[in-house]
Amino acid sequence: MKKQALVMVPVVAALALATLAGCKKEDEPKARNVIFFLGDGMGIAPMTAARVYAVGEDGELTMDTLPETAFVKTYSNDAQVTDSAPSMSAYMTGVKTNNEVLSMSPDTEAVTPGANSTNLCGSGNGQPVETLLELAEKHGRVTGIVSTARITHATPAATYAHICHRDLENDIAAQLVPAKRHYNRKLGDGIEVIFGGGARHFLPASAGGSRTDGVDLTAQLKAEGYVDVSKRAAFDSLNGSNTQKAFGLFTKSHMSYDLDRDPAKEPSLAEMTSKAIQILQQKRSGFFLMVEGGRIDHALHETNAKRALQDTVAFDNAIKAAIAEVRKTDPKLKNTLIVVTADHDHTMTMLGYAARTGKTTANNAGVLGVMRNYSDGSIATDADGMPFPILAFGNGENRPQGARSNFAPLTDAETSANNFHQEAAIRTAVGSETHGGTDVWLGALGYGADAFHGVIDNTEVFSLVRKAADL
Repeated sequence: MKKQALVMVPVVAALALATLAGCKKEDEPKARNVIFFLGDGMGIAPMTAARVYAVGEDGELTMDTLPETAFVKTYSNDAQVTDSAPSMSAYMTGVKTNNEVLSMSPDTEAVTPGANSTNLCGSGNGQPVETLLELAEKHGRVTGIVSTARITHATPAATYAHICHRDLENDIAAQLVPAKRHYNRKLGDGIEVIFGGGARHFLPASAGGSRTDGVDLTAQLKAEGYVDVSKRAAFDSLNGSNTQKAFGLFTKSHMSYDLDRDPAKEPSLAEMTSKAIQILQQKRSGFFLMVEGGRIDHALHETNAKRALQDTVAFDNAIKAAIAEVRKTDPKLKNTLIVVTADHDHTMTMLGYAARTGKTTANNAGVLGVMRNYSDGSIATDADGMPFPILAFGNGENRPQGARSNFAPLTDAETSANNFHQEAAIRTAVGSETHGGTDVWLGALGYGADAFHGVIDNTEVFSLVRKAADL
């Protein structure tokens, strides 16, 4: 018997080695699933103010619970203060590009769009640079893009398009649609999930769109097997576990601010994110999903803090929904990496030694109110003896001209109103508040998350995601 047992040892060992040798690469530890969240313009001040707005100073957003964090440098190839196109391109390609340029080599010049923009970039103006989404497609994974902005806007476009100027949105749309002459063939048989706004860039002028080539790209998407869920009822009835491809272009331009959104017509960012994951997680090889809270940025450009903070909360709700959804199939996130960050800062700031306000409610202006002293709760005043809001901007349209004592004193009711535009130190044209150059926050959860720490460049984020996902 002893001799027989000794004979069996090498046999068992051989079988074990054969089993190991036969393991598929898909079974090795890696982030088969990647969800990349981008809060457009979500600097530290808007993020902090959104926390106070939603849950008070001592509360927590879902973002606050992510275990790994870093600070990210966002400058572009040619500017100290970036715009969304080169910043998102850096995340997606690991390459610094010039402002306005999408996922191209650093030598690409941003050519200002003209009346006839097709092929404006021409030959010799830089080269396309491969994106994380394209790499995922190359490795047999399914992909998705979700945004509250136009799906052809800078942030989502940086995942799938290569072009010399972000404003060429009709051309960008053509790169997204299989069978179209200008289709980006590195997307394989197409991005599986496309949810957001921007229908006008897919529709001809005869159908109320902005395309001058007469082509209906939505019809081409449907011909390629996509289910059209652009109507709310169709979106609600979509069976995520029984759908391979879907697109929803819910508005002609950007989707509504969350504060103004009609739930009967437009799904929330959280709903779009959950539905996208349900579709994508059917593929065992994994997926790459980009989710953008696009309208945070737009409200900040308007110095409209209330809408910016509400959209930040909606973005946070999408993160919470994604974590819950993906845990249904990957409970411990052993094969999923979730990254949350911003592309750039804005000039919002929180002023003075304000008393704690608690969260904003119908009866409490909270962080949207005028400042009160922490020592005695009295309303703080400036050098003109007048009240001022807790939130303000470095630049923007609302700058009182002359002594503030010449104006009626600000009240909580006024500064917390939906349409109030915060005051600014430097006056700009309406809607022209600028981005800021401050580093942004990054949080990560799941497989490979512990690699994100310290102060890193936005190009390094690409490398860390690529390594974790084995792309």
